Amino acid sequence: MTAAQPFSVRVREIVELAPSLKRFSFEPAHGGAFPTPPAGGHVLLTLRDGARVMKNAYSLVSPPSERARYDIIVRLVAQSRGGSSFLHRRVAAGDVLEMANPVSLFPLASTAKKHLLIGGGIGITPLLSFLPELKARGARFELHQLATLEEVPVFERLLAPYAAGEEIRVHGGGRAAFDLAGLLARQPLGTHVYVCGPHSLMDAVASTAAALGWPKGKVHKESFGGDVTGLPFRAVLRKSGIEVEVGESQSLLEAIEAAGVEAPCLCRGGACGQCATSLVEGEADHRDDFLSAEEKAAGTLIMTCVSRARGPRIVIDL
Repeated sequence: MTAAQPFSVRVREIVELAPSLKRFSFEPAHGGAFPTPPAGGHVLLTLRDGARVMKNAYSLVSPPSERARYDIIVRLVAQSRGGSSFLHRRVAAGDVLEMANPVSLFPLASTAKKHLLIGGGIGITPLLSFLPELKARGARFELHQLATLEEVPVFERLLAPYAAGEEIRVHGGGRAAFDLAGLLARQPLGTHVYVCGPHSLMDAVASTAAALGWPKGKVHKESFGGDVTGLPFRAVLRKSGIEVEVGESQSLLEAIEAAGVEAPCLCRGGACGQCATSLVEGEADHRDDFLSAEEKAAGTLIMTCVSRARGPRIVIDL
């Protein structure tokens, strides 16, 4: 599966939520309405900075029932490889960008008796689109957002529309003050937990839940992908008959796309498995959340969106 054919969207409004957080609202550039997005869905934005093309995935934070606009929240990160910096510094209201239809790799479980939502920092974004859906269903839920002390008021404002009568808390005391084990231990049977944020938080939720006996199928994670930078290397694309140079700050997938080769992808964060490609020669530096430990040890697959080569050269079946 490849990314859907993009369509044109106009930047309707940009709101600064905090020094490093901006909310971007988009509307269809040629009128009409957007498709109904899934709760927890994300869109792929194509950003063009001269000859450089960047494709970044962002969770929708607008309610799934909203079709006149799509909203995303983007954090400006210090080590931005271009996407967040471009959006924060170069994009203005009225600009027209390319967007692909929303997809979801992070759905709500229809059989859950209760939904426990845990976010860390910008990981709140997919959870924000869950809230109106859970309210509409009359579902039982609880949300805990971890934030820096400086950003606690920001997240409290974002969550305020959904807080009436619900257990929604923003924790500003750091991970050490957050009783994760106690929270998971007191949940009733049939609860599903959803976590999005730093890898350390997601790993802590998964390992703590496993230690408490939670079934693996009731623990759901949404990954934004980790660090894809590293030493440069050369990738030989056997089927295409070309070689691409992958730069220090560039992902293998980005280098393949820059060479004009269509490559399978969807989440661009190492979570969905769509970009799994056979590794013919060389060793992969696996950085994804999709392949099992056994699959990584076998060394026959590489996730092009996040993983790199351990060495100067690899050959892949693309």
